[in-house]
Amino acid sequence: MSIKTGFSEQISWPQGHHFALTIVDDTDYASVDNVQPVYDLLVHLGMRTTKLVWMFQGESDATVHGSACDDPAYLAWVLSLQQQGFEIGVHNAAPVTSRRERTCQAFERFRALFGCQALIHCNHTGCREGIYWGDARLSEWRRPLYNLLTRGRRRGIFRGHVPDDPLFWGDLCQTHVRYVRNFVFDALNTLAVCPEMPYHDPAKPYVHFWFASTEGPTLRSFLRHFTVRNIDRLAAEGGLCIAYVHFAAGFAPNGQVEPEFRQRLEYIASKDGWFAPASDVLDYLRQDQSPAERIISPTRLRQLELRWLASKLIKGTT
Repeated sequence: MSIKTGFSEQISWPQGHHFALTIVDDTDYASVDNVQPVYDLLVHLGMRTTKLVWMFQGESDATVHGSACDDPAYLAWVLSLQQQGFEIGVHNAAPVTSRRERTCQAFERFRALFGCQALIHCNHTGCREGIYWGDARLSEWRRPLYNLLTRGRRRGIFRGHVPDDPLFWGDLCQTHVRYVRNFVFDALNTLAVCPEMPYHDPAKPYVHFWFASTEGPTLRSFLRHFTVRNIDRLAAEGGLCIAYVHFAAGFAPNGQVEPEFRQRLEYIASKDGWFAPASDVLDYLRQDQSPAERIISPTRLRQLELRWLASKLIKGTT
């Protein structure tokens, strides 16, 4: 059991494992051909992770493409992943903006295909129904600061949490979703950066619990962060890494897992870690506590938001 402090950095992981690592794979640009080799490797190494999906392909004007669950061959493969112990989560209804009606259809379709479990959700930046996204990710004076830094490009454009808006689905989020991703950081030990997770923010009532993640969206960024030294440090700290990746972004070019990535993943698997889907790890941290029992303090929320803003400024990705 974990030490029941709720917000402790000291965790006793299941089965005596020394640390925990999970991966949330964003579905952008994904197809069976370009991501299946990575999942075959994960199965071989005994690692189970979380794969996000779109339920519908959407219109042809999407700026980001990839397979969706209305493709029978892709759906069959995703279902096989679930049967092997991988978690399936949602990345909005489609790669394009969806009105409330289509979001409702997406949840109905998801339940019919994958069951009625509470979901993990990650906003797709190309969808204006993103919930508490853009400037709404931030609180108090950090929100106008963000809008100043971004020259207002994302002020109020994401509407999933705005009642009576055609894109609103906050009530559906409350009903169907347990965990939503927000801030992403460079540090490999995600839990050390955000020991409160999964946390509840009362100012964002449509989301039960938020979680942070470690940045590794492309092969290059993953290799930069997941060095042998950093992996050893994560294990020594007994920490938790929730890596947010895009396996379609060069991890398996030409149908073969990139050799250096394979070596890093094999090295991680050789350590005594707990490699479970993201919701399993977050459930373990939460210990059945309610949102009211996991409320983040205003001070800690301010610190998280400022750290995230600072990292975005340094990278020039605001």
